[in-house]
Amino acid sequence: MAAFIIWAGMGGAFTAYGIYACYTKKAMPFGFWANAEMFQVKDVKAYNRAVGRLWCIFGIVFVLLGLPLLAGQNSPYAILSILGGMVEAIGAMVVYVTVIEKKYRKNESGAGNGNEV
Repeated sequence: MAAFIIWAGMGGAFTAYGIYACYTKKAMPFGFWANAEMFQVKDVKAYNRAVGRLWCIFGIVFVLLGLPLLAGQNSPYAILSILGGMVEAIGAMVVYVTVIEKKYRKNESGAGNGNEV
């Protein structure tokens, strides 16, 4: 039971961060990667809303993946929570890079774009 409470607390933190990112009034984009320089964003408000939705969905699914932890301390079903969390994290990264970052990255034209001869 304690493992699920900790797991659900982490899922709640992810969801709370997502809600904060969705409804913030700040004009700066929320980063997804830890300790990475943020790229230039076309529409900061729409970008923050998209990242916030991603974190909210991640948090809710994370809590649902923790349900097998309620089966007991030595339950073999706990591996479903661990593997599911890993697959979910990789899926969130893929969605961020292929959908959100691609849609909201400001095109940087000019020198150094790889089209030089």
